[in-house]
Amino acid sequence: MIRHLGPSAALAAAALAVLAVAAVGAPLVESLMGLDAEAVDLFGRLQPPSPDHPLGTDELGRDLLLRLLYGGRVSLTVGVVAAVAASAIGTAIGLAAGYLGGRVDALLMRLADGVIALPLLPLLIVLAAVDLTKLGLSDDAANSPAVLLGRLVVLVTLVGWPTTARLVRAATLSLRRREFVQAAQALGYSPLRIAARHVLPNAAAPILVATTLAVGNVVLFESVLSFLGLGIRPPTPSWGNMLTGAQELIWESPQLAVWPGVLIFVTVVSVNLLGDALRDALDPRSRRR
Repeated sequence: MIRHLGPSAALAAAALAVLAVAAVGAPLVESLMGLDAEAVDLFGRLQPPSPDHPLGTDELGRDLLLRLLYGGRVSLTVGVVAAVAASAIGTAIGLAAGYLGGRVDALLMRLADGVIALPLLPLLIVLAAVDLTKLGLSDDAANSPAVLLGRLVVLVTLVGWPTTARLVRAATLSLRRREFVQAAQALGYSPLRIAARHVLPNAAAPILVATTLAVGNVVLFESVLSFLGLGIRPPTPSWGNMLTGAQELIWESPQLAVWPGVLIFVTVVSVNLLGDALRDALDPRSRRR
């Protein structure tokens, strides 16, 4: 399948692989450079690129390259985890709706339609603005990186599952009429076993494509929320909050905004190219169109 993806998809996959490896290897790069990504040096703020700081320094004198790598860990982690979680929920709901049919199908699909009808970005902004201290968390816990990251994942998961659910439902409606499913029913297998062992493997293609495309959308949403101050908060870096910190310095040090913006752009475009290529490779009908 890989050789049929085409040069643009191969380049996109390579770009994503480089970004992922660089983000995972951020501590190693930090050790090799002999720097501390969180170390503040007000005498070295807004420095241009140099051998010690390949991309320069930010407004607090921190190395920009290391901040980008650690920010990539946050943005990519949110993107992958939230996309996989949303796809898992959507897959379960789509299987149940498509295989059981009837009132279950009607109820679940009306729920999906209701979520899809909501304005996504404003809804995420409202939910992200909820004060977690009102739910019993302390200030320190509510503002900890783990809780903020987890909240982003949960929010995106709750609103991101309907697309996968509808795709899986459509595939399940087609597959449940196939002979191998009817044979499993005749043998007395339970609906859960038939859905998990016979329907789900044959519906894997749309799930894979939907999950891949969702990663780019989630990275973009995380960046927007962090840019608005509703996502990951400094000093923990993410590409979105790095853009926030660069707003007032855009003319003095444009690299502070350019590099996070470029990485967000490359990630989203690469994911979309790879998702489109996977769809073409796994669905011959899309190639004919």
